[in-house]
Amino acid sequence: MICFLTSLPVTEGTAGLNPANRFADEMRRCVRSRCRGLFICSDPDYDNDTEAGYMRRDFEDSGLSFESFSVLDGRNAEDAAELVGNSDLIVLTGGHVPTQNRFFHRIGLRELLKGYGGVIMGISAGSMNSADVVYAQPELEGEAADPGYRRFLTGLGLTKTMLIPHYYGIKDNILDGLRVMEDITLPDSKGRTFYYIPDGSYLYIESGCEELRGEAYLVKDGTITRISGEGETVLL
Repeated sequence: MICFLTSLPVTEGTAGLNPANRFADEMRRCVRSRCRGLFICSDPDYDNDTEAGYMRRDFEDSGLSFESFSVLDGRNAEDAAELVGNSDLIVLTGGHVPTQNRFFHRIGLRELLKGYGGVIMGISAGSMNSADVVYAQPELEGEAADPGYRRFLTGLGLTKTMLIPHYYGIKDNILDGLRVMEDITLPDSKGRTFYYIPDGSYLYIESGCEELRGEAYLVKDGTITRISGEGETVLL
């Protein structure tokens, strides 16, 4: 299994996959031609066909080709084992982390991916839910103030690395009167390790080796430190 766990795999306003940090080149290298793609949703009740169509177009604009490109959501959840088993490339799409996490548990995706031999690409929430333990940073109104909101969830177990995507988009956010980074994430990192990545950066996993490619920030024990820049790689 090869994993590309991204913040966002495309550059908004342009066609195709993001070329930054060799991402598009590496996807072309790892994904076989005429592959069978599978788009696994974050919200099983959303219009996932439209989002999957956009994603397929971005792949094809970057030179990848498909024999098929299926969608797995609430309409065919009972077919999850067959769809996963017949795919060469799985896209774990973005969205609301807890909602996606519940759907992954519903279809037993963690077990289905054991022994999977294809390529997995995570996008935002999909990358976060790929971890063994998922840090579900509050993002919707009311979540930061809710004492019952679960910030740590069981994920897919593809990595022990807890990613937080969209660094520049969320670092100054205010939620429920709290600064998301300073008042929520940094305190939650006491005794834990997270990695902030901006769009264009990603975690590459192959044969047990994990590399952060591109700009990244280490969040540990209440502090944040820049550990790499654009075009750089950090071995974890």
